[in-house]
Amino acid sequence: MNSTEFIHRPVMVEKVVSLLVTGPGDYIDATVGLGGHAEQILEAAGPESRLLGLDLDPRALAVAARRLGRFGPRARLVRANFADIAEVAAREGFVPARGVLFDLGVGSHQLEDAAAGFSFQAAGPLDMRYDPDAPLTAADLVNKLPEAELAGIIRRYGEEPRARRIAREIVRARPISTTDELARVVVRAVGTARGRIHPATRTFMALRIAVNRELENLSRGLEGAVKILGRGGRIAVISFHSLEDRIVKEFFRRESRDCLCPPGLPVCVCGHRAVLRDLTRRPVTPDEAEVRTNPRARSVTPDEAEVRTNPRARSAKLRAAEKVAEAA
Repeated sequence: MNSTEFIHRPVMVEKVVSLLVTGPGDYIDATVGLGGHAEQILEAAGPESRLLGLDLDPRALAVAARRLGRFGPRARLVRANFADIAEVAAREGFVPARGVLFDLGVGSHQLEDAAAGFSFQAAGPLDMRYDPDAPLTAADLVNKLPEAELAGIIRRYGEEPRARRIAREIVRARPISTTDELARVVVRAVGTARGRIHPATRTFMALRIAVNRELENLSRGLEGAVKILGRGGRIAVISFHSLEDRIVKEFFRRESRDCLCPPGLPVCVCGHRAVLRDLTRRPVTPDEAEVRTNPRARSVTPDEAEVRTNPRARSAKLRAAEKVAEAA
């Protein structure tokens, strides 16, 4: 991490705090990253509150530990997958929780680290792992999967309509070892950019989602979070991709209903009871000011702040729900 690490501004932080923090208690940041959201949650919740921060990236946890060090034992950081949030929270003594936050997807600090292999903006290894100790890398997928399976990943997770053409060109170009090399292969397959989005963006996103099992982990994490929330506790999720947002939206919708039986049955046979109250029927999105200003400008003077767009904030969607009952 470089010298800018402590002035990173988390996405929609004020809106997250207003929806999530309802008073003193135990909070969990399931994707603590550099600690930006966690810091503001602890500030807003007050001196009687604690926070458990989870992350798979040991480098991010080291930065978060320095950022949250002033809170002492009120901040507890653990290297863990948020898919295991229920087990980790129980082990660390954070049940029941008053609030749980998920800030999904790749962090800006990871995109800017060429060695992590998430971005095609600079040459780096085809890695893309949140957990550097995980066995599967993007290079494994790119160089070993059959063409049809690779195309399926790019189409399903990247929503890329030219997935077959891209997969065919990747197979022809094997072996591929760096991010810039893969980006050139994608451009060769589909042509140069015609808008703001680079032609390789969807392919890189698809590989990242597959390497880290992001969608499967999200479903498990949401279910675990609801289990450990106390009644009246809240869950907030920031997503940056339509597939993620769809999972969150459908989960909140399902868990806010009393019956999931198919239409037409005379009586309910499923026994499902609502455990959540959806607080955001439509997702909350960033203000124009946040999208247009430098996300690192929090601790510099206006004259020093470089005004530019913040791509990470532009696509963010925030949803929240409140626990109203225990599951049947």
